Amino acid sequence: MEGVEAYWIWLAVGLVLAGLEMLVPGVYLIWLALAAIVVALLAFVSGPALAMQVIAFVSLALIFAFSAKRWLGERPIVSADPLLNNRMGRLVGETAVVTDAIEGGSGRIRVGDSEWIAHGPDIAAGERVRITGGRGSELLVEPIALLGEGDADD
Repeated sequence: MEGVEAYWIWLAVGLVLAGLEMLVPGVYLIWLALAAIVVALLAFVSGPALAMQVIAFVSLALIFAFSAKRWLGERPIVSADPLLNNRMGRLVGETAVVTDAIEGGSGRIRVGDSEWIAHGPDIAAGERVRITGGRGSELLVEPIALLGEGDADD
């Protein structure tokens, strides 16, 4: 490359990709950034032709990306709060009050400050229920009185 040395361009590309990694969700641009920075070092040290730099960049990017995929696959990142964006999952085990009687398997319950469609056995309005799961946007419930029957731990 005439004028500007090639290693400055590769270094700039690497730094831009590393900066974009912070803005774009996912973990893939950092491997391209590392490949560009390594090519910048190679271009600074030996100054190979542009075609060789591009081949080195593509090769290193593939090696880094696949190595990282394998490494992260063997050591998955465990969330401190796996139910962070799962509102229904957070409700499982909570108690609620039936606002519209559950008749024929369907009714409404109040959980906190919101109402949900609920499915479960027939339960009169005003009774307390425990949330046992969810299906779509509907909560599965059972009467609290049924919980614990037959359990020797209580």
